[in-house]
Amino acid sequence: MATSSISGLVSGLPTADLIDQLMQLESVSQSRLKTRLSKEQLAVNSLQTFNSQVASLAAKAKELADAAAWMPLTATSSQAGVSVSAGAGAPVGSFSVHVEALATQHRLRFGDGAALTDVVVTGGTTVELTIGGNTTTIETGDGTLQGLVDALNATGTGVRASTIRQDDGQHRLVVQSAGTGEEQRFTLAGADGSALLGGAEVTEAQDARARVDGVSVTSATNTFTDVVPDLTFTVSAAAVGSTAELVLAQDSSAPAKAVKALIEQVNGLIGQVASLTGYDSATKATGLLGNDSTVRAVGSALQQTIWPPDGGSLASVGIQTDRYGKLTFDEAAFAKALADDPDAVTAAITGAAGLAGRVQAVAEQASDSTDGTLTAALQGRTSSIDRLKSGIEDWDRRLELRRTNLERQFTALETALARMQSQSDWLTSQLGSLAANNG
Repeated sequence: MATSSISGLVSGLPTADLIDQLMQLESVSQSRLKTRLSKEQLAVNSLQTFNSQVASLAAKAKELADAAAWMPLTATSSQAGVSVSAGAGAPVGSFSVHVEALATQHRLRFGDGAALTDVVVTGGTTVELTIGGNTTTIETGDGTLQGLVDALNATGTGVRASTIRQDDGQHRLVVQSAGTGEEQRFTLAGADGSALLGGAEVTEAQDARARVDGVSVTSATNTFTDVVPDLTFTVSAAAVGSTAELVLAQDSSAPAKAVKALIEQVNGLIGQVASLTGYDSATKATGLLGNDSTVRAVGSALQQTIWPPDGGSLASVGIQTDRYGKLTFDEAAFAKALADDPDAVTAAITGAAGLAGRVQAVAEQASDSTDGTLTAALQGRTSSIDRLKSGIEDWDRRLELRRTNLERQFTALETALARMQSQSDWLTSQLGSLAANNG
């Protein structure tokens, strides 16, 4: 670092180097603070990642703890033209769906052609649009074909208008309903009831029609909802005239998959705790969170979730612990237990008292964004980082002042030595003069 002192002009000392060396000694305490800050920041990053993983575990455990979603329904269709989905309330079984017709839009194709700038609205500049028995008066502006199209396409009319240019340059008006189904049928006429553009060819809107197990049903759209409780199916053109078999069955493999995924996630976090807080004999180093009892407590609490509150065990459903404290899962044993007594297995895993509920409680208590134990630990470490940064800034000011003082002291030393050198030179000169005169 540059110095404003007189660098050894008289003394010959490397003043700037001496100051830098002294400052290195002075800054040892600040360097220690910087090292602590770096370690603390790494610890916070690790703790944040761990907290996110625990929060993810809480969400997964909450899903599994819901007994209603324990064995979800799968819905399949034998026809590609009929798609199906089912909610939790749909009944198990199969249903035959014969598709008779799709829902269509109502369409008017007007007979006379006109230029876009031709006035086509008779008896004024307004038209009457009637949909579902409700009549709306629409102002077309100048009454031209383009004005009529723009007015019909305005927001909220319920119809869409376009024109088709003929070979002779004239334009034909086409108006269709925005939605499908019989309730979308409409009429369009002048304000005086007169036909527009020579009248229109009408394509009537219709509802979609199907027979579900022989029972006729309709829908204004091509999607049928709650014809069967909590069941939705959608038909397309490929299905018209054909019959699809819709099958609703419980996914018996889902519980094992969900429990296995939960256990793997729990084990992953237990391993994280060991890595973050344990001692590595190979590197002879402790994990970044070696002194964090909160993280250890989370790992211990997750290990304890395997024990039901009644003092029993989950060995009968294939869940145990190994000698390292991690959970093990025997899928075959679980599947057998589920087949033999599904209610008992459901109770052992789901609900607040089940394994998933216990894991959820532990994970939420740790990761809650307001009062979670890991959240509190993060807040404490963040405060520690703020204090370390403040301490480092204080040392910056202190060291800057110390360097200034050292520079002044060395400058004063060089100045004093220069003055003494000057006086010495003067005395030597005077003594030399006296010697010459006496000679």
